[in-house]
Amino acid sequence: MDRSGDPAVLADLIGSRLTGQAGGLYRRLADAIAALIGSTELPVGARLPAERRLAEALAISRSTVVAAYDELRARGLVESRRGSGTTVARAAGRGRSRADKRMPAGYGESLFHRIAVGPGEVISLTYAVDPGLPELSDELIDLASSDLPALLDDVGYHPRGLAVLRERIADHFSESGLPTSPDEIVVTTGAHQAIALVTQMYLRSGAAVVIEQPSWPGCFDLFGAAGGRVVGVPLDDAGIRPDLLTAAFAEHQPAMLFVMPTFHNPTGRLMSANRRRQVAEIAAKHGVVVVEDNAYSAWDPSGPSIPPPLAAYAPEGSEVLTIGSVSKAVWGGLRIGWIRASRPLAERLARHKALADLGSPVIDQALTARLLPRLAELTAARARVSTVRKKLMGQLLIERLPEWEWSEPEGGSALWIRLPETDARVYAQVALRHGVEVVAGRAMDPTGEHDDYLRVPFAYAEPVLDDAVSRLAAAWQELRRHGPGPGIPVV
Repeated sequence: MDRSGDPAVLADLIGSRLTGQAGGLYRRLADAIAALIGSTELPVGARLPAERRLAEALAISRSTVVAAYDELRARGLVESRRGSGTTVARAAGRGRSRADKRMPAGYGESLFHRIAVGPGEVISLTYAVDPGLPELSDELIDLASSDLPALLDDVGYHPRGLAVLRERIADHFSESGLPTSPDEIVVTTGAHQAIALVTQMYLRSGAAVVIEQPSWPGCFDLFGAAGGRVVGVPLDDAGIRPDLLTAAFAEHQPAMLFVMPTFHNPTGRLMSANRRRQVAEIAAKHGVVVVEDNAYSAWDPSGPSIPPPLAAYAPEGSEVLTIGSVSKAVWGGLRIGWIRASRPLAERLARHKALADLGSPVIDQALTARLLPRLAELTAARARVSTVRKKLMGQLLIERLPEWEWSEPEGGSALWIRLPETDARVYAQVALRHGVEVVAGRAMDPTGEHDDYLRVPFAYAEPVLDDAVSRLAAAWQELRRHGPGPGIPVV
């Protein structure tokens, strides 16, 4: 779908292409748009936003956009007609291979863009990552010398997951207060695949799926690709609001409820035990499948205790699927996740998993099986470091950006920050030109209710956090001084 006429969407597509020092800003803007022309993002005939509206979305002067459009017209890439605006010229499509197709932009684009393009001079706060735990190295070396020969003798296809790993995941759930057997576990390639498999199994075109508002950007794209309709329900301090959840179930009759009870992304809130029970009972009453994603479960022992998974509170006969992962707690490169479900549901999920990839990487599973008995210990150490960084980030923001508003999260790896009287997508464009990339609230709530919010991770080394906040403060000062567009000179 062509959404290029929306200035905010085009601004996101342009993204970091405006950074750098080579050439004037208008020329960099022209080059950025030229790079998109002829693709699925800017196909022949696509209408470009009006100069003033694109200038506001990018937080630059209107004269800069006018100059960029003039440059594109001179190159024969766009044409303008009175009353019709500026569109991509037919001649611009010549010479492009029909195979030159780009992935259409989704709500997760800004979050995943830096992963795709790789590191650069820009400090990217689009995702929170830590290096792999040092224990990984020792375990991998020992695995190679002791377990690898037996693994290599095996066929290597395990759609449900290695038996030893499923046993240890089941033990992990049982220890957390949710009795589980190995045949209730399906191993996946990360939590992302777990959500994708559940989506394939439950969502049909036109079906509604209820989520927390705001929520993780990737779920909008996954549910939308399956033809699902996303219905958001706001949160309070204890989690998703039960009164509004009941109303949403009654009105939309959804196929599924997707929640993140443990350190919700992006707010970091921890759903209380009582709220977990309420949600499980409401879903059972309305016959709605519950999918809980507890991938963000690293816990600081000095913080609040974590209740058992929501599934532990579910009435008998209800359907609750619980997703977990080691990618956030141990290392992003260890792409091992899992789904806990009833035996019949686990069998169905295993069939979907077999169709997807025949099974997750065996060596990664074996490594995860070694780490799981120590997972609480390992994640506690990481969570303590995260708590120190969270406090540092808070101090830096209070000192340099006292106008910003946020509540300290109970867990997770990011602050959910409100920018007073400011469109966060506009601010994000200014921040990008100051060398720091952030995700605006629109990516996590397409309704517009959180357009003045930013998700700012603190899972970085202290010098990086210091530098990032300095750049954010400089961008904020520029936006406050000049406003979104007209006062910023042509560069």
